[in-house]
Amino acid sequence: MKDEKEGKQYLFPPESIKKHALWVEQYYNENPSLAAAYLSELLKVNMLENSDIPEAVEIRAIIKRINKRSPVYHAEKGKNSGLLENAEVEKALQEASKEIFFRKQIEEFYLPKQLVDAIIENGEIPDKSEESFIGVGFLDIADYTYLSKFLTPLENQIVLNGLYAAFSWVLKRHGGYLNKIEGDSLMFHFGGNIDPQVKNLSDEEARVYITKELFYTCVEMQRVAFQFNDANDSFLYGNKNKEIKDQITKAFEIIGTMRNSELAQSINAFFQIRIRIGANIGEVTMGNFGPEGSKQWDVIGVPVIKAKRMETTAPIGGFRISEEMYDVIKSTGIVEDYYNRFKREASALFSAFREITMDELFKFSQVSLKEKKSATFVTYSIQVNPGLPEAIMKQVNLLLNRGEAGADRIVDLLQYYRGNKFVINKIEEAFKERGIHIRKIDLYRFMFPNKYGEMAASAGDEAELEQEIFDKYSLFDIFQMLGALQDTIKTDSNMEKRPELSFSDYKEYMSALKEWIIKKNSVKEKRVYQRNYFFNYIFPMIFISIRTSIIEYQNKDAELTEV
Repeated sequence: MKDEKEGKQYLFPPESIKKHALWVEQYYNENPSLAAAYLSELLKVNMLENSDIPEAVEIRAIIKRINKRSPVYHAEKGKNSGLLENAEVEKALQEASKEIFFRKQIEEFYLPKQLVDAIIENGEIPDKSEESFIGVGFLDIADYTYLSKFLTPLENQIVLNGLYAAFSWVLKRHGGYLNKIEGDSLMFHFGGNIDPQVKNLSDEEARVYITKELFYTCVEMQRVAFQFNDANDSFLYGNKNKEIKDQITKAFEIIGTMRNSELAQSINAFFQIRIRIGANIGEVTMGNFGPEGSKQWDVIGVPVIKAKRMETTAPIGGFRISEEMYDVIKSTGIVEDYYNRFKREASALFSAFREITMDELFKFSQVSLKEKKSATFVTYSIQVNPGLPEAIMKQVNLLLNRGEAGADRIVDLLQYYRGNKFVINKIEEAFKERGIHIRKIDLYRFMFPNKYGEMAASAGDEAELEQEIFDKYSLFDIFQMLGALQDTIKTDSNMEKRPELSFSDYKEYMSALKEWIIKKNSVKEKRVYQRNYFFNYIFPMIFISIRTSIIEYQNKDAELTEV
């Protein structure tokens, strides 16, 4: 803590020392000399011996009050009451001073200051959990294992620390709490008993406030990640925290060096930091969890689990929110305001996103998770970067010059963004500008061999049919058909349910169930075959064909360069 008037950096907040002094006076009532000596040393360690701030004056008054009740130990004169030899007292106090200082260093290094401040303000450590409405978010750095290969272990640490310092800065600006960091991901939330912003709000006011701040925190964190890639620190405007600035500056030095090195083209093609975020709101249990000595203040509950599911399925460069959260931001006008702002920014950049619709910006989808017994969540995924299509197109152009590794990365991008028409159209535009021949006729044939056979039989000329398919279907159309084909092979859930049969007798009842099981297994076998055929043949062949077309271009380009 820093006192602006005196310009000192205190080890402990003076107000907390005063409260502690009152407790020490009472607790060590039968050993006043020890209490006085301890508090004198505490003032010394905290540089308050001669301070005239009110808290220091009051603490010295407490020491005098204690001294009146027994023979006094005077640290400055080397005298004591005779309870301990002077050398022993000096040694004990020196050890106490070192431990106080070291423990405080450890606390400041590892304990969340926001949590400590909230508990101090509360006056005690909460010993019971409570139900609270909160907004919770999870952030993950996409494919960081791949990105980390470009950096040394120390550089990885510096870049991650810089990233997290930037995200922490955003979170503090919006009044959020950084719950935990785990590897290349973090958890944060708003609301609850440690959020001073909601203490005097009604339930509905708190609900709106929490949801709004959570939404715009997700937006700003994504934008900071975009700027981080370019070592652009403009987002730090107004930040006076030297430690945060230093961490980000060190990370920027590494990124800037990479971007301007002899390997700049490769680095710029492959090293792109992108994040995904998931967010949700709801009632959770908030309190201290864990065994003695390893307590952790945390939040648990279904909304937290659901927020994590939002993150794992969120679009890279965007974020996914729950239906509950969407309903709040829609009813309060945030959806419309954000849409208008996004459109203005996209138009200013002449981005393809300037044509985006409200439904495309806030894309509704039902997310099913197989590992959770196909649990379905109603969600909305949200775009953040108004220049994303052009950024991906630029990266693809760089990757096209990077051989087979570049081709593999382009395929990864196509697979990931295949549902985003703006991005896919820009990638196809890059292909056309480079003269890359994507065999859409083959892609169509892989998906619909029977339809293709009929078309080929009536067309007569395969070259004309190829041109017809090429002109009729964009690459995005192909991916849409691929997605529709994938949907048709999903298991019919109605066939999984046991029929409701009226019981007449054992044989008749068992016969009916046996017939149902045989029919179900027959359908299941067919579905399994269709799924295997799709995922083991159709899906990979689509992208193998595109990858081969890219390599074909790269080889031709290499031949022209050599000539």
